[in-house]
Amino acid sequence: MCGIVAFIGQKKSASRVIFDGLKLLEYRGYDSSGIALIYDNEIKTFKKKGRVKESENLYNKNQIKANIGIGHTRWATHGEPNDINSHPIKSYSKEFAIVHNGIIENYKELKSLLIDKGIQFKTDTDTEVLINFIEMCINESKNIDKGLSFALSRVEGAYGIVIINTKNPELIYAARRGSPLAFGKINDDFIIASDPRPIVEYTKKIIYLDNNQILKITNNNFEILDLDLNKINKNFEYVDLEIEKAEIGDYDSFMLKEIMEQPSSIKQSMLGRVKDNNITLGGINKYVNNLIKCRRIILIGCGTSYHAGLVIEYFFEKYLKIPVEVEYASEFRYRNPILSEDDIVFVISQSGETADSLEATRIAKQKGAIVLGIVNVVGSSIARETYEGCYLHAGPEIAVASTKAFPSQLIVMFMIGIKIGFLKKTISEKKYKKMIKEISMLPEKIEEILSFTDIIKKLSLKIYKHNNCMFMGRGNNFPVALEGALKLKEISYIHAEGYPAAEMKHGPIALIDENMPAIVICTKSDEYGKMINNIIEIKSRNGLLIGIIDEKNEAVKEYLDYHIKVPSTSKDFSPIINQIPLQLIAYYCAKMRGCDVDKPRNLAKSVTVE
Repeated sequence: MCGIVAFIGQKKSASRVIFDGLKLLEYRGYDSSGIALIYDNEIKTFKKKGRVKESENLYNKNQIKANIGIGHTRWATHGEPNDINSHPIKSYSKEFAIVHNGIIENYKELKSLLIDKGIQFKTDTDTEVLINFIEMCINESKNIDKGLSFALSRVEGAYGIVIINTKNPELIYAARRGSPLAFGKINDDFIIASDPRPIVEYTKKIIYLDNNQILKITNNNFEILDLDLNKINKNFEYVDLEIEKAEIGDYDSFMLKEIMEQPSSIKQSMLGRVKDNNITLGGINKYVNNLIKCRRIILIGCGTSYHAGLVIEYFFEKYLKIPVEVEYASEFRYRNPILSEDDIVFVISQSGETADSLEATRIAKQKGAIVLGIVNVVGSSIARETYEGCYLHAGPEIAVASTKAFPSQLIVMFMIGIKIGFLKKTISEKKYKKMIKEISMLPEKIEEILSFTDIIKKLSLKIYKHNNCMFMGRGNNFPVALEGALKLKEISYIHAEGYPAAEMKHGPIALIDENMPAIVICTKSDEYGKMINNIIEIKSRNGLLIGIIDEKNEAVKEYLDYHIKVPSTSKDFSPIINQIPLQLIAYYCAKMRGCDVDKPRNLAKSVTVE
């Protein structure tokens, strides 16, 4: 999940370009950061545990100007997050330095080989093994191109790497397998990065490296090679990506800002797609007939995206009248799934770079299914590797915990379901227009919820001191319970679990006492009566009950200790409404516990390693 930025050019501005880029990529990991520059025939490193500003402050104490350098912001895999394990990492001879995103799976075997040859190690990382193995292969082959390609062909696992060396101070290499890398050219300067953000600050013409490709930049030129050193022709492609400045405004965190942006982000997701009582989805036009005729739909995601898939499962099965399966990408890729050309696979991902989801995409394509992407980040790997799909247009998420992407994922998938249901006549014209009207009203209803944050903040005082919490829902609000629990544990570090309410009697009710808050989603639905019964069961065991209710079922208040009232909406779309207060509860609990809500411990925004 690490972030990489590198620069080589005529200007001695490597440090500025790299640090600016690393700040844009800090969402990928913030355990440590650093840069390496070639200066006076040496590789000078400035790296520190903690945020990018820590290594930048170190650099500012002894600034040097260089025209070539590499930078890294780390999410730790091998080796604890400390100064020594921070990237960039030098080889044993100190002639080479590397930054690496990924995991080298056969590092122990390679390390034993290197130790036998007298190499000593200073870090606990697989990356130090990698750069020393590369250097050994280069020395043995006496050719840098051949040595690098030989080494990479024997490495197992995932990597996105950039390498510099003192013997060739005007030469830089990058390579990838699994972990994304892109580069752009600005006159005689080149920028390499894990995603387009640091590059589009300077140019929107980008080349994405594919798996098992090597980028070689020297003498103001570049070439792309495969692992057999055959040249590959690739053209720059225009990336229509506007980088919004990470301005927090009047908010105390990006997470709160992004929660409050949800009315506008949903409007953006619908913009140009909902008009004149009609839905138009240009991104999937080519596969509309396939969606109408398909025998099965599979929804794939991780974390919040997986929960979005669970909500949509209810909707698609109800209105499209076909079987729907929801899969964790991390399990799907190892399950040898049975797919055919009659299946449609939707891969849902905010970042579009999630390693498991990306691999699931490739597997589904190999097995003949039509694979469509639902992603937020323009030009991301999943967006490029799926057949077609829909961008969320929710705007960038800076906070690690996803908030505004979730309702946008739902609204985009709802629109797909509504349109396809209408076309295959499982949704009548009258119902079609009614549904369009209902989703168009959702931003206004969310704004109403966001207007009484003070009530939710006071209610959070009843929760934040507890170490455990339960969330419960029924039907399409069961996934909302899962998402609420995920948010609470992600940013407040309170252990929380979500359950279908009826499953309480099958074990979890044993945990209920006065120290176990239970947050129940009990807005009006077909399951309302049964939900009341579940609430009474908790109440009889002295559980602290907090309910999400609406105007249509205020009678439930007599069974609750506290409640949050949300605007009524159709049961089909209620998950979008009901998840808002749960996000705010998680936020306020985290703030009350003194947690960093934007960058919670041990997490990163984009999970690009297994």
